[in-house]
Amino acid sequence: MSNANIALVQSLYAAFGKGDIATLINGLTADVDWKVNGRRKDYPMFGAWKGPADVQTFFQGVGENESFSAFSPNEFHAAGDLVFAFGRYAGTVKKTGRPFDCEWVHVFTVKNGKVARFREFTDTAQFAEAYRG
Repeated sequence: MSNANIALVQSLYAAFGKGDIATLINGLTADVDWKVNGRRKDYPMFGAWKGPADVQTFFQGVGENESFSAFSPNEFHAAGDLVFAFGRYAGTVKKTGRPFDCEWVHVFTVKNGKVARFREFTDTAQFAEAYRG
């Protein structure tokens, strides 16, 4: 199952890379638990979202707040129903034009061929500083 779970996660990154958020949303369970670590008061895309509609709102916010110059999921590992993706992104916060450039780890929990849980760990200080200007 680990290879199938990695393939699922890679397909969701490919959809994101093409701007195909509908395909990404279709890869989530009805009760998906989506969280980007950090305090929402520091940056609007930090925090938790519950369910596909909330995750759709999250991705709208990403589009409104961030402009990417790089988004590279580089490494994938699986253990049971967990998929760990390691990567890097760079870009600017649209509100201020200030840059961010950092590595990240995404942890997906896959249930019955769909993502049931997502956690992002990144350099939250860079986003907060770029957002404050």
